[in-house]
Order: sequence, then structure tokens, then C-alpha cells
Amino acid sequence: MERKGFIGGSDCVKIMQGNWLGLWQVKMGLVEPEDLSRNVAVQMGILTEDFNLKWFADEYEIKISGFQRSCNGTINGVPAKGTMDAMCTTDDVKLHIVEAKHTNAYNTLDKVIDYYMPQLQLYIELAGADGAYLSVIFGNNKWESAYVSRNKEYFDSMWAVVSDFWGYVVRKEEPVGNDQPIQLRTDKIEVDNMVRRDATKDNHFVDCAYTYTTLEADAKAFESSKKDLKQMVGDNEREVYCDHLTIKRDKRGALRITRRVT
Repeated sequence: MERKGFIGGSDCVKIMQGNWLGLWQVKMGLVEPEDLSRNVAVQMGILTEDFNLKWFADEYEIKISGFQRSCNGTINGVPAKGTMDAMCTTDDVKLHIVEAKHTNAYNTLDKVIDYYMPQLQLYIELAGADGAYLSVIFGNNKWESAYVSRNKEYFDSMWAVVSDFWGYVVRKEEPVGNDQPIQLRTDKIEVDNMVRRDATKDNHFVDCAYTYTTLEADAKAFESSKKDLKQMVGDNEREVYCDHLTIKRDKRGALRITRRVT
């Protein structure tokens, strides 16, 4: 199957980022795909992939296989294909994808997860997997990972957008006005078996957040609001946020409060 004849994981990312026209031109054969042989960021990802996967396997004490496995199919009339970096199974005999990424030292794991979410959910769907491990090297001295669970609701919403794009390819019609990123909610997607919650409409949470961010000089009120805020974070929640602040759970389970810049 020629590259222009299907939707791949990186295509999904481009579509959700609003790069419809450039991708459409490639699919129509009007322009050649970008030459990435001299793209340092891309080549760093390729050159560090084997090391990344080995590091992941050692850290998780898990055996990986199925390197560069390709899966393809037609989803709601749209031909799709994905090449997974690796696969693994766990003790419960569930199948998981392993994706290795390299990014700059100033990026964050949350941003990497959100950026690659369309690709991960497509690969999970094509492979019939339960989820995907994302193994990320930051710069040259930090490694982090996360497990992203299958989420049918997100995939269906994302694929509706992809199908809309593919319609332009089928009709040979140039897409117009599709140059803005499309933001789909990812709060309900489990990452390391925890979700994210928007507490903007939770009046008690917002009140405590306001107290926390405005009355820090009042030690008693500040500590009380801090305690109340942390108590409102569920055991299955990795992040809770509102307009004033964000509470995130780190890998050790500790809750950290950060003011949101508006």
C-alpha cells in the first residue's frame, strides 16, 4: 500500500494539529513527503530507538518483541496502517504496544502524551491492544514512561475528524479553513490507570483554589485550603485542575499544587 493511500499514525497527529492542506497535497501526490533524512530531531529518535526500548524493557523487567510490526485495516471506510516500535504482553496475557520517543530536554511527559495521543489510540485500535507504553528520552539525561489505556470514546471522536479529512482526498477537493489544531478532551483517558479532572464547575474546589492562590500570606487559611484541595483529589486521579491551579500526582503518589498562569 503506497503511503499516500492510507492514514498512518503521524498523519493522525498532523490532522489533529490542523495541517490538512500539507497532508492533503502529499496524499494527492502533488508534493513529495518531507525528506526527514537531515532532520536532526527525527534522526535522533531513530538512532536512540533501540537503546530506548532496551532501557524500557530493563526498567519494567518485561520482554518485548514484535519490533516494527505493521498492522493495517479499514476503519469506517478509511484505510489505515500503523508500524509499532514494539509489542509486549503482561502476566494477565494482555497485549500492549510500546512506542519509543525522543524529545528535547525542556519538554514534559504530559505534553508528549497529549501530542502523540492520536497516534497511540490508532495503533491500539489497529493492533487490538489494551493500551500503549510510551517510553520517552528527554535530551540526553532523562527518561520517563507512561501507560496509556485504550479509550473508545476518544478514538471515535478522533476518527470522525480523520474521516472528514479523508473525504477531501476521495473527492479530490482541496481542504479550506482546516488549519487550526483540533482539541479533543483527554481527561477520561487513563494514564498509568489514573484520569484527569476539570474541577472548574466544582464550587468548593474553586473556592479553595482561590483561597490558596490569593491568601498565601495568611498561613492558617493557606494551609487549610491546601489540605482541603488535596483531599478532593480522588485516588484514581492523576491531575485535577481549574482556572486558578493544577494539582498533579507524581510517580511516587505525592500531590503537587501549581498555580496556573492566566
